[in-house]
Amino acid sequence: MPKIEVNEKLFFNLLGKKYDYDTLEQKLVCGKAELDEKPDMSQSENERVIKIELNDTNRPDLWSTGGVTRQLRLHEGAKRSDYTKFLSRAGAIKDSGERVAIVEPDVKEVRPYMVSFVISGKAIDDPMLKDIIQTQEKLCWNFGRKRKSISMGVYRVSQIKWPVHYTAVDPDKTSFVPLQCTEPMTCRQILTDHPKGKDFGWILEGAKKFPLLKDDKGEVMSMAPIINSATLGAVQVGDKDLMVELTGDNMENLILSANIVACDFFDAGYEILPVKVVHPYETGFGKEITVPFYFQKPTKATLAAINKKLGCDLTKAQVLDALSRMDNDVEAKDIPTNEKTAKYCTANKSDVEFTLQPPPYRNDFLHEVDIIEDVMIGLGLDFFKPQRPNDFTVGKLSDVTLFSRKAKEIMVGLGYQEMIFNYLGSKRDYIDRMNISADGVIEISNPMSENYQFVRPSIIASLLRAESVAANAIFPHKIFEIGKVAFLDESENTGTKTIQSLGFMTAANNANFNDLASEVSTVLYYLDHKYEVKEANDPRFITGRQAAVLVNGKQVGIFGEVHPQVLENWQISVPCVAGEIDLEELM
Repeated sequence: MPKIEVNEKLFFNLLGKKYDYDTLEQKLVCGKAELDEKPDMSQSENERVIKIELNDTNRPDLWSTGGVTRQLRLHEGAKRSDYTKFLSRAGAIKDSGERVAIVEPDVKEVRPYMVSFVISGKAIDDPMLKDIIQTQEKLCWNFGRKRKSISMGVYRVSQIKWPVHYTAVDPDKTSFVPLQCTEPMTCRQILTDHPKGKDFGWILEGAKKFPLLKDDKGEVMSMAPIINSATLGAVQVGDKDLMVELTGDNMENLILSANIVACDFFDAGYEILPVKVVHPYETGFGKEITVPFYFQKPTKATLAAINKKLGCDLTKAQVLDALSRMDNDVEAKDIPTNEKTAKYCTANKSDVEFTLQPPPYRNDFLHEVDIIEDVMIGLGLDFFKPQRPNDFTVGKLSDVTLFSRKAKEIMVGLGYQEMIFNYLGSKRDYIDRMNISADGVIEISNPMSENYQFVRPSIIASLLRAESVAANAIFPHKIFEIGKVAFLDESENTGTKTIQSLGFMTAANNANFNDLASEVSTVLYYLDHKYEVKEANDPRFITGRQAAVLVNGKQVGIFGEVHPQVLENWQISVPCVAGEIDLEELM
């Protein structure tokens, strides 16, 4: 989980009050955070550092001093900030004046998008400068996938001639003086010789041109996402006006990150001035982007749903107050109750539909459950009184668990070794390497890493991944897993379906369809099921060497010899046979 270090004096100044550390630890719960380490009390208040651990990765707005203190202030009932003073919206774009950045067409293939704004109004002191650097690193490292998707640079506006130009250059023919250096270096030389180039050069590896940001005089500002220049990019204590730019490959995440940083500085007393960035191609938000920009969509929840999930009998006023303490704009509309919802609305006597617009620095509302979570946090955990269970129950294993254990015993008896894998993975593993279409595969809408971007639609990919790193083990390799797989299904209420599945694979020089068919027959026999097979056409397997498994006329599984192209994709050099069976259909 992300950890941040905050200057004690800056923290309590932004908070507007001072707590002892035991009280602070209790207050941090509303920000999904806890004290990681108390400061060294032998130091002066100006030097003491509070270490805070964040317990949630879907709230990057909390990964800064400004974000945590804002959450604590609002939860205590402080007045909400008016971000509309600088916030653009669709159809209502703030005037940027001369502050314009022009994106050249040649960056589209290497790092296509850019957003920017200016911080103004007062000089930056040392704690605030350190917090800028920390916010930059936390956002770009965690939310920005180690700068691959998001990188951020800060520059002294007083030395910039507008408009700014974001272009791509020949890395061997372009040079500038990077931070921490006194002599010019070529862009390619920076990747091999500069410490930041060594850390992040992999992002530009293989690119024919490198992205470069410069002002209208041609003065280099930075080579995104690697390093700023030692001139315009060398921000110092006392600088008053700073330009913030973010570049990357996902415009929505760039705008959200810009909103987070802008709101933090606005709350700290700075003025936020928009910058218009002109792209020569479509970005998903238009060709001209002026940030900070509000793009979030509303989410709805009903009072009945809130009370049902929280086990409460809240009124409309209580819900509105709780959501306001989480900095949300909410509209409430009375709606009729029915037989199912009436019992959850006794305090209010009618159901209510809440339509929530999140603050500009949040984009984590995907479902009504997210609203319900905010209601819970807004009320405070102390609001919910502990209750003894009303019913006496005896715990027992679920039917699907018992059936799965029976299947495990059969697989072990056939000489297979059980494996356990993650349910989330990458597009490369679950789709590209398996030669299948992305249709039906569940994609995470806002993943923290491309390695956890998709929910697995099949166990076979997980088995092949294990085999791809097991070449040194003595053959044959016989492995299986019983676990969850999920896929899109319009017939389900949620639009997705999750099932318990049995996946199995054998890797050996003599692995073949006939041997696997006899093992499938054995498994189904001991699971007390008669079955049929029919010819299948699954791209993961060799045509003519695969079969679908049917029980009572319905397909419940598939098995066959893995296609050579799939094996090559995984760099597996021995033949493999694999299969998968839906255990829930057999119960």
